Amino acid sequence: MHYYVYLDVQRQWRWTLYAANNRKIANSGEGYNNKQDCVAAINLVANTGAGNGTPIKYAA
Repeated sequence: MHYYVYLDVQRQWRWTLYAANNRKIANSGEGYNNKQDCVAAINLVANTGAGNGTPIKYAA
């Protein structure tokens, strides 16, 4: 399982959570102007038990 952080076509940061079988199981639902805000949102989700300790991968 991993989070994937990327810039969308509107230049906003988003995240997607992928399961071990590489299927999408969650996403940010909104774009963030700052990368730090996007990562903070991941941490909020992770602290609820959904992916705590799950690595974050970033788009190249």
